[in-house]
Amino acid sequence: MPFRLIDTHAHLVSDDWETYPPRPFGAGLPTPERSPFTVTAEQLIAMMDDNGVDFACLVQRGHIYGYDNSYILDSATRYPDRFRPVVILDTQDPKTPATYRTLVQEGQAFGFRMAQSRPWLLDTAWMSSPVAMEVWDVCAEFGTPMALIIFNNQLSYVLPLVKLMARRYPQLPIILDHAGTYFGASQYEVALAEEAGTPIVMPPPPDWGIESSIHIFEDDPNIYFKITEINMERFLKAGVKSADFVRRMVDRFGPDRLMWGSDVGQSRLWTYPEKVAMAQSAAASLTAAETQKFLHGNANHVYGSGRS
Repeated sequence: MPFRLIDTHAHLVSDDWETYPPRPFGAGLPTPERSPFTVTAEQLIAMMDDNGVDFACLVQRGHIYGYDNSYILDSATRYPDRFRPVVILDTQDPKTPATYRTLVQEGQAFGFRMAQSRPWLLDTAWMSSPVAMEVWDVCAEFGTPMALIIFNNQLSYVLPLVKLMARRYPQLPIILDHAGTYFGASQYEVALAEEAGTPIVMPPPPDWGIESSIHIFEDDPNIYFKITEINMERFLKAGVKSADFVRRMVDRFGPDRLMWGSDVGQSRLWTYPEKVAMAQSAAASLTAAETQKFLHGNANHVYGSGRS
């Protein structure tokens, strides 16, 4: 019998560009062009219904809408049983902690995502400035998970900082998008590296670079790892079986810390049914109990009620 799923990483793209126009992702950055494709709330729900997905975390599409979370918030208001918004707000704006507190108290935001809008800058202000630390405090107060996207060029110095945060906030779920490993390099990062003449080479099995990256979180049970289509693309390119990687992760960190996300609305190599099929294939070496946790149970524990 197929397992039910929870999609922890879905991006919405509206077809109403007048109500939800593109926004720059930070001051001084250009306003993006309209997306050539859409993933509306209604389209996503139809795909979820067809593929056994109970609910989805709506991760703000920052490179289209910047810090304007209106579309995911409005969509969740219309379909509260199907969507959990994960917002991105400017962690350098002094108003952000209060804004996020209000969103949580009003039942609109179910999680926060910190992202560096300029990943070519090697700094940590985006996640550890005084304002950013206030956001961490609000997340810890209400138990709303903190998701982090860490680019390949940031792993060596950001992961130790994440460990400090995990120890500072031991009850707060902290989620590493795209697993926080070398196999989480996006197509954008890969293209930039190739243009610079420094192509990204994926570490080989059986360790896949875990020892030189996320192994430091073995004793931090509040750190979770999200497996998405970005990982699947890297596995395919490197000739790695996703099931072998997921098995290794479960053996290393236990079955309670992995979750799946489609990355629909950004990654477009596969259709939504194919993404679901690949998630199930990635669990091929897991037991039934481990599979249920990977595809549904762990995400439901972290995001099911919106509060820890």
